[in-house]
Amino acid sequence: MPTSREGHEPDHHPTTTILHRGGGAGDASAGDSGAPPTRQVWVPGPVIVGAGPSGLATAACLKARGVPSLVLEKDPCVAASWRHRTYERLRLHLPRCFCELPLAPFPPGTPPYPTRDQFVAYLDGYARAFGIEPRLGARVRSAAYDAAIGFWRVTVDEDDAEGGGAAATTTEFVSRWLVVATGENAEPAWPEGVEGMDGYRGVAMHTSSYKKGDEFRGKNVLVVGCGNSGMEVSLDLCNNGARASMVVRDKLHVLPREILGISTFGLSVFLLRWLPIKRVDSLLLFFSRLILGDTEKYGLPRPKIGPFQVKSSTGKTPVLDIGALRKIKCGEIKVVPAINRFTGNNGVEFTDGHREDFDAVIFATGYKSNVPSWLKEEEFFSHADGFPRKPFPHSWRGKNGLYAAGFTRKGLMGTSYDAVRIAGDIADQWTEAFASPTAAHRSSDHGA
Repeated sequence: MPTSREGHEPDHHPTTTILHRGGGAGDASAGDSGAPPTRQVWVPGPVIVGAGPSGLATAACLKARGVPSLVLEKDPCVAASWRHRTYERLRLHLPRCFCELPLAPFPPGTPPYPTRDQFVAYLDGYARAFGIEPRLGARVRSAAYDAAIGFWRVTVDEDDAEGGGAAATTTEFVSRWLVVATGENAEPAWPEGVEGMDGYRGVAMHTSSYKKGDEFRGKNVLVVGCGNSGMEVSLDLCNNGARASMVVRDKLHVLPREILGISTFGLSVFLLRWLPIKRVDSLLLFFSRLILGDTEKYGLPRPKIGPFQVKSSTGKTPVLDIGALRKIKCGEIKVVPAINRFTGNNGVEFTDGHREDFDAVIFATGYKSNVPSWLKEEEFFSHADGFPRKPFPHSWRGKNGLYAAGFTRKGLMGTSYDAVRIAGDIADQWTEAFASPTAAHRSSDHGA
């Protein structure tokens, strides 16, 4: 690492050291252009970008192995996507045993299917239990590997805590390791290229902003998307007196949430230990037809391959029914084909040619990774979708100390898998680098 240090005093975070504080007289980084002051901070442990479940789990596993870390979070709280996406995930689809992060179970008394608020409380308690104090309001502008010194340079814009949040500062964190933990669902994904969409004059929102169906009582509402979020929002609209129509563009698997009183997901995981995936899919589809009937009769055709084969090949999760299918069967939720174009102020034309006016359109079109917007790296992460190019279980480690946590398309179980392996790999390097005072001194002077 760089050996010239100006103002070698501890930063506000206990695991960082200021190398250079910018913005002073004669500092070229500030200049006369009005640019925010900059400073350079060395982080002896890894920098973790994101304080959601993946970032917290990785930091906890690192701490358990004796490795400090710096967690950067652009929002003013941990787990912001869980906390602020007010309707989605009101209740987790999976049993709590499949939602636990490493080293800490849910507290006693938690129901088999925790609510979103209970999961958020669990994450808050998890951070407290392991003493994880993310640097909040730290928006990563860019991160790039500097081969000359063997360190990652992570440039962050953040509010100046000493100035009451009024002034923004730019900080460059320098670390040997970088863990990308911003997740698969960092930003809402909106449909592109739909004719006339810009001219729609009704209410248009993404499910990330949806709160409660009673806001649409008596309204004609179109839900674009038929995944778990689309189904849940359609059901909530219907239960609150709205007239809900749901766009079904693709084939999908709808499964009961429980089979014979057992979680469908839990049963599937158990069966996959003993049976091939095709056999497990056959059993799931048999019970699904027995419990739910033929979904194709109601405009919900199934793919030719089974639900877990679809999940494995595309990452697309099957829908776990919590009541929407019954509403579809009785016509309270109307199934419509894909949108052809928007017409007039409130009109929508579908691919079958029929048109209808809607007071609101809610896009249940999922989320996307934001990694390509800030990570300056072209080999490990794909710029097309912001996911690691290598499939699970090899998607957690790249080159030059770069790691990915929570990009497995396997939910919180994948998050735990990544966190344990990342922490173990970094801890082994940490032990080797700092096993002796001599090694620690060399690392401090020269970097890796």
